[in-house]
Order: sequence, then structure tokens, then C-alpha cells
Amino acid sequence: MRADLIERAAARQRERAEAALLRRLRTVRDSAAPWIVLDGRRLLSFASNDYLGLAAHPQVREALCAAAARWGVGAGAAHLLGGHRAPHAELELALAEWTGRERALLFATGYMANLGVLDALLAPGDVCVQDKLNHASLLDGARLCGAELRRYPHADAGAASRQLALRPHAAALLASDAVFSMDGDLAPLADLAALAQQQRATLMIDDAHGLGVRGARGAGSLAQAGLSARDAPILMATLGKALGTLGAFVAGDAALIEALTQFARAHVYSTALPPALAAATLAALRLAQQGDELRAHLRALIAQLRAGATARGLRLLLSTTPIQPLWLGSATTAQAWAAALEALGFYVPAIRPPTVPQGQARLRIALSAAHTSGDVERLLDALATLQQQHATPMNRRARLTHPSPP
Repeated sequence: MRADLIERAAARQRERAEAALLRRLRTVRDSAAPWIVLDGRRLLSFASNDYLGLAAHPQVREALCAAAARWGVGAGAAHLLGGHRAPHAELELALAEWTGRERALLFATGYMANLGVLDALLAPGDVCVQDKLNHASLLDGARLCGAELRRYPHADAGAASRQLALRPHAAALLASDAVFSMDGDLAPLADLAALAQQQRATLMIDDAHGLGVRGARGAGSLAQAGLSARDAPILMATLGKALGTLGAFVAGDAALIEALTQFARAHVYSTALPPALAAATLAALRLAQQGDELRAHLRALIAQLRAGATARGLRLLLSTTPIQPLWLGSATTAQAWAAALEALGFYVPAIRPPTVPQGQARLRIALSAAHTSGDVERLLDALATLQQQHATPMNRRARLTHPSPP
């Protein structure tokens, strides 16, 4: 007898609920970064990826409204069917220039961009070698395209080399996040680039959490590492984090972008981003390029949080980025701390399995240039209070070595 698919899904949901791992959708009723109103309470949020605080910047808002007055709300069609408007073309040119690539191509989301690239370039018989902590979209893209997916231990370029060596004659894509979204640490980009050259693999870097934050003019993690388009031929980054809008792009040489235009189904068969949103993103991009003071302020907040955590006996994972995870180990503990923080006026969600492996639950503290030094100090004091109240030993696997400067 056939299984009922909806009942099977409901049973899985019940299992997750029994394990206290059920996700819950909550509605923010108002926001004025870094503050949000949730369930009728005004909370200081440390959960946003709006790293430069540009989502509500007056110039970005004005660009959105002006472009909406001219172009309307939606593009009305896919890029190839008349949805590609002047603001899209202008944004793609600016993104290519910013990242030092020949061309760029817009996608609706980062998830769709990663699926689109892997779908367009890989085929059954090829091999895709990835970091175990890569974003789900990269892992899903490899599975869906039919290539052989091989995963190496986190940030271990030597292990990646051994994985590639197992399939010496297969066409190969080596893919990694630049900044890992749940740990906040960095990929060994120079080592991966050298490995890709040695093994004749194509290197793809997902810089969703690095663009705007790292590198000269905020050009990203590859710029920070001094790596060119030759070193890393495929660059993907999102627009909904440091730029504060929505969407994603892939940048590379003209041959790559032409191939994606033809074969990336996620691009071909998706309605184009609203032209007004593209115009707003272009305004945010200009602000990010000129945002050295914002980045300096963000670095100061990161240093303050890390120093304050050390002084208070709080264990943060090794990270020089705005993503600062506080390792708590058990999902129950992480949920308890998140709830207690909310009662104290802070929004810092618990990150639990299956987003992270079992036993690796944490609070993911995300810093923004919209935060003040006082905001960080208040959070530190609240965390110290919770540590005294709960007296919960931190997982000893937390990485406590001192990071190098960002």
C-alpha cells in the first residue's frame, strides 16, 4: 500500500516537535534597525545579516521609490522574455566592475544562483568537491545535477586535494563558502585556488557573507585574499545581506555568463527581480563601495564583542566576521538562552539541528554597523548574567584560538 505523502511529512514534523527542534515562523510587526517589534515587544536584534545597516538607508529607499514610480513594481517576465530592464543591466555592470570580473548575471536568490550554476556546468560523471559546512544550496545543487558529490572536512584543503585525486580524469568543480554562515570563519581561499590550479578543477566561491564587508571598497573575500578572476573563475554573492536588498549574482568571464544565460534553468525560467529593487541595490552598492567608515565601525564592534566575551568567560567560536557564534552544545540550552535573552529585550535566535549538527547548537550573534558600542556592551552583560544563572558548561570543542585581524 502506498504511503500518504502528507501524513508521512506530518509524522516527521511530530518527531521534530517531540525532539524540541520544531521551527516556528514569527512575524516582525515593525523595525528600525537594529530594533524590531516581535510579539508586541521591542527587541534589540542581533539576528540580521544587514551587516552595513543599508536596508533602511535613506538613499536606498529613495532609489527604490523613484524607480518604482518609473518602472512599476514587478518586471513581469523572465530576463529573456522582456523582463530585463535598464536597472538590471546597470546593476550587472556595476557588480562586475566592483568584483573585478568581466560580467555578472542576476538571479532571484542566492539559493537559485548556486543551483543554477551547478545545474548549468555539471553533468552525471562529473565530480563536485565541497566543504562539509557549505551552504545547503551548494550541496543541493550538486545532488540535483547528478554529479558525484564529495565532501571534505571543514576548511581542510589537503583533504579536498585527496578527494579530487580520487577522480583524476573527471571534470571537477571545487566549491566553498568564503565566510561560513553558521560558524563565521573563513575558507582557506588561497590554498583552494592553488589546489584548483594544480588539479585542473574549476573553483567556485560563494561570498554571500563577505561581499560588502571584506576587501578594499567592500569588494569581498576574494579581493581581501588578493585572488583574481583567474584564480577563482566563478564568484557568487547575494544582495540581501550587506547590501540590504534581495537577490544574487554570479560574476566571471564572458564565456561563463553566456553559458549561464543559456543553461542555468534557475535564471532562464524565473521572473526577473523588480527593476525598482535593482535600482535600490545599485544605490546600496555605491554606499558599500564608499563605506570604509561603516566597515571600520563593524570591525570595532567585532573586537569589542570578542574582548568582552573573553573577559566574561563566554566562549565564542573563532571568527573575525560579523557572525559571532556562542557555542552552547545542546539544543535545549540554546533555546533556553534565546528565550531568556528575549525576556531581557534582546533577539538572538538559537541555531539548532538540523541547521547545525547534533550537539553543536549555538546562539548566532550577527553584528551590524547599525549597532552601537552600547548595544554590544548591553548584550555582553545580559549574556554574562545568563551564564551565571544557568551555570551551563560550554562545549569544550569551541575554538578559542585568537583570530588574526580581519
